Amino acid sequence: MKREHISKQYDEELSELREKLLEMGGKVELMINDSIKVLIERDSDLAGNIVAFDHEINRLEMTIDEKCLGILARRQPTAKDLRFITLALKIVTDLERIGDQCRNIARKARELNSEPILTPYVDLPFMTTCAAKMVKEALDAFVSADVELAMKVCNEDNIVDDLNEKVQLKLLEVMTANSSAISGGMKINYIAKCIERIADHATNVAEMVIFMVKGKDIRHTTTH
Repeated sequence: MKREHISKQYDEELSELREKLLEMGGKVELMINDSIKVLIERDSDLAGNIVAFDHEINRLEMTIDEKCLGILARRQPTAKDLRFITLALKIVTDLERIGDQCRNIARKARELNSEPILTPYVDLPFMTTCAAKMVKEALDAFVSADVELAMKVCNEDNIVDDLNEKVQLKLLEVMTANSSAISGGMKINYIAKCIERIADHATNVAEMVIFMVKGKDIRHTTTH
């Protein structure tokens, strides 16, 4: 009976860990979408909210880290659970860094809001939507141990890379034609790079899911 009680507590701890990861992921998704709104809707006030939200992401990272380390110390998990918990420790780092990128986007967008709008804005919303979708899918894949969904995320990274290249080419065209657009163009370039990094972090999570389920490390390979 005592063993059943301990087992139930252990299951509850793992369930709570999954919930906290999804909570952190949900907040990060919101930050991604709101950060680009600062630019597209020229809502500079929203930038302050995103910076404050980043502190909440940092707090969740610490909470999840403590939960993972606590489970490792008390339960001494083996096999699948051990891999899940140790990868959760890595995943929260990627999520925290996504939060940092959102903060950087919001701050740079707030600077841009005092300048004339440049045409390359057009691809940034879709690029952001793709990156946010990748983050959600990567977390869903992690929680459900869905390798197929994780592979989908890895492939979607190419879409964001292509969009980023398209933005860079358009920026080069605009800045070459009009030197007064260089300052704004460089800021947009910075934002596009931040979005690309968000997609890279989502890909990191997806690759860890594949490793968790299949024991196969596909990082740094040319094809997935």
